[in-house]
Amino acid sequence: MAEESLRVCQLEEIPCPREFVSQIESRNIPAVFKGCVKNWKAFSLWDPSSGGLDYLLERVGSSMVEAMLSRSAPVFYGDIRGHERVQLPFSTFIGYCNEHIQKPRRDCEVSSESERHELEGSDTKQGSMLFGDAPQQIYLAQVPIMSIENEERVQLGTLREDIQRPAFLETKELASINLWMNNAHSRSSTHYDPHQNVLCVVSGCKQVVLWPPSASPFLYPMPLYGEASNHSAVNLEKPDLSIHPRAEQSMEYSQKVILHAGDALFIPEGWFHQVDSEDLTIAVNFWWRSNLMSGMSEHMDAYYLRLLLRR
Repeated sequence: MAEESLRVCQLEEIPCPREFVSQIESRNIPAVFKGCVKNWKAFSLWDPSSGGLDYLLERVGSSMVEAMLSRSAPVFYGDIRGHERVQLPFSTFIGYCNEHIQKPRRDCEVSSESERHELEGSDTKQGSMLFGDAPQQIYLAQVPIMSIENEERVQLGTLREDIQRPAFLETKELASINLWMNNAHSRSSTHYDPHQNVLCVVSGCKQVVLWPPSASPFLYPMPLYGEASNHSAVNLEKPDLSIHPRAEQSMEYSQKVILHAGDALFIPEGWFHQVDSEDLTIAVNFWWRSNLMSGMSEHMDAYYLRLLLRR
């Protein structure tokens, strides 16, 4: 079991910025904020059960977004060998969502021949992923609503009017705000982020399994200089213990939380997490740099690295 000092906090009341920093962020422990985003316009306007897809179609349907296609559906791996990214109109993705609602037992597929040719024509390899014989899934992962580092990549900026920065983040200098939306059940591979993260569920439900950074030896992170260095190399459902023998102990360090619509979860940087999303789940997340990373000068990196290796 996870150490008591690392247990996830469950909060019914939203803390003020000072309380968040002193009682939660400074301890580097996850925290669930119940009902944190129920006052957002998006909470009612984006709800698929009450016309939310039509609303989103009207607001940003013409925007081009980058979608992730998975050959390993419903699991989306960070490694490029497990997925492809393709540009498509947001309206096309909404079409997949509507079709999945109407035909829940069928794989999501293009609803018209013209849309099929449109996407296939843009990239033959990516088109074949979506329209091949293997079951496929499409996922809007980390689509920017706001980005300080790369404003040109912001694809859904107008949606910022429908969301609010959680009150406890009022003093934070945000790096980005992103939309996450799936048309069918999906799972992210186990990974950590290099930023502080607040994940807000606007519609649907997510299950998040969390591991502290100290569990890294049991999760076998990918090689440091690879593309997916922040992802675990282990299939935690069916670990190959001949290759990853320590993975057997990984679940002793894990904690599971369920996020319903309106809930938010603080995931500190370096905490591994695996996220399962039910059909048609919409979420928004906020990223910012921790005080430690913000205050660290690059010319000190080598010194700190030597200290850490020695430790």
